[in-house]
Amino acid sequence: MDKVNIAEKLTQISEYWKPYIAGELNGQLVKLDKLKGEFVWHHHENEDEMFLVVKGRFRMEFRDPACVA
Repeated sequence: MDKVNIAEKLTQISEYWKPYIAGELNGQLVKLDKLKGEFVWHHHENEDEMFLVVKGRFRMEFRDPACVA
């Protein structure tokens, strides 16, 4: 398994809202993205999503209160 320096990879991304595939883990793509403004709600039927905020803030509101842990 190759290591990926997330901070280094993020410096290579200049456009917002254009995901960059940084690697793969357990059959899942690991994507990096720079976001700006409102994040539009959407749903992936066969995928899970994880959000790691490296700089700034990201607020997520769930439509289903049962989803909040």
